[in-house]
Amino acid sequence: MSDSPTVQWKDSRGALQTARWRSEGGLPPPKRIALADDTLKADAAVRLASEGTQLLWQGDFQNARNLVQAMSRRADRKPRNKAAPASMRDAFNVHRQAQGHRSRLLASVLVPLSADYSIPLNRAPDLRQACREAWGPSDGQPCVTSLRELLGLVGAHEWRKRGVEVPSLGEPPLNRIHAHYGVFSPVRGEYLDLVAQAPLPSLELAFDIGTGTGVLAAILARRGVKRVVATELAPRALACARENVKRLGLTNTVEVVEADLFPDGHAPLVVCNPPWLPARPTSPLEHAVYDEDSRMLRGFIDGLAAHLSPGGEGWLVMSDLAELLGLRAPGELASWIAGAGLVVVGRLDARALHPKAADAADPLHAARSREVTTLWRLAAASAK
Repeated sequence: MSDSPTVQWKDSRGALQTARWRSEGGLPPPKRIALADDTLKADAAVRLASEGTQLLWQGDFQNARNLVQAMSRRADRKPRNKAAPASMRDAFNVHRQAQGHRSRLLASVLVPLSADYSIPLNRAPDLRQACREAWGPSDGQPCVTSLRELLGLVGAHEWRKRGVEVPSLGEPPLNRIHAHYGVFSPVRGEYLDLVAQAPLPSLELAFDIGTGTGVLAAILARRGVKRVVATELAPRALACARENVKRLGLTNTVEVVEADLFPDGHAPLVVCNPPWLPARPTSPLEHAVYDEDSRMLRGFIDGLAAHLSPGGEGWLVMSDLAELLGLRAPGELASWIAGAGLVVVGRLDARALHPKAADAADPLHAARSREVTTLWRLAAASAK
């Protein structure tokens, strides 16, 4: 199994078994594994998982799903008489801790996969295509993964098949974006509408920095920009963006290139929608949401002026949720913009429309309900 991490356990006959360990969430291989089957109750499973024991499922696949759902309900129970957080920043930290605990707890139910990604359990569905899309072709070795992660692959597979309708791209069927596993899906339409509505400084060329699915590059092309260079560093996102560009018939207009932030050269329009929250991702899949130390945001702001054509604009698409949560100081973004030799020449705002903004039960509702997404139109100060 070369350098791939492995797990070992003793089967029901006491024989030592070894398999490859797969975890897109970055979890280390389990150190303690116990066999589990349909007789295991949710309370006992929660207790074992809390003690650090991973549960390798040997019973009915659908019963394993039911067990994880029951464990989820227990994990979501709110503790009694717990004091409310003193600030939104504290509320965010408590929320992240609870998310982490819940994720580790539910990831404790493991399932085996055969060398061809089939699942050797009773009533197991055929998930081989979903596994191939996420992991690539099998290396011919059996593996073990968490059931929760496996179900995430299935959800991503369905999203990839259906796609997300983006009205800014025009009429069906050429208005859907298909996100690959591990690539952030454009389900928040307000920021897409901002890019679709802002006045274009030029139709000649645009850069889309950190394109992800390629949705913003596609919107710019649909608006009449003659050439769009979209950059991305993550291999999955590169493949995803290229597939969407091809599916939308935009290969003559949009070029997807591998780059860390900016491509070579200058453009009259440079667009970036970085992760909005300056916190540390706890898994590779969280990099689309969390930008530790505001690395991508600061990199875009600091490098923008050097990549703008004379008279050009940079569009920074950002939510103010970080400020509302106390993760970024008020005025800090404005000071970074000014410090990079940039000025704000305009802005477009949109209220948050996602379901959590209206969910009073959400622990971060006080911030989410006031969230505003802004498209900042930036220019080099020397050009003004």
